[in-house]
Amino acid sequence: MNVTFLTGAQLAERLHYSERHIREYLKDRHFIEGTHYVRLPGARRILYVWENIASDILGDGNTLDEIPMANGGVCHG
Repeated sequence: MNVTFLTGAQLAERLHYSERHIREYLKDRHFIEGTHYVRLPGARRILYVWENIASDILGDGNTLDEIPMANGGVCHG
């Protein structure tokens, strides 16, 4: 399983958002820690997981009655 970790600046370049917008808005409202980003132990640095972010942007087949869960599954509600 290949995972691409990106810094905030690299993610901003790919998404065409400012790094500040990603850090202050998207990280707190749309990205889930452990799924979309990870914090390095003993550091304040955050690395974003590109594959999970890209699949959410492109839509991975979730319908309106499926609610994504933090562990990666879905709730059929």
